[in-house]
Amino acid sequence: MKKNQCDYCLYLAYDEETDEHYCQLNLDQDEVAKLTFSTYNSCPYFRMGDDYTIVRKQI
Repeated sequence: MKKNQCDYCLYLAYDEETDEHYCQLNLDQDEVAKLTFSTYNSCPYFRMGDDYTIVRKQI
């Protein structure tokens, strides 16, 4: 299984109720539209999160 950039992003969060991952970025409607309909090769909001920073934000 190939992992994408979101799998390593600091903003990725897991919701236990829905059993799904989601992006925690607080984007307004214009930013979401720009990101959705753009031709970016990668997410411009991506921040690399290592295991320590990801676990630290869950505590």
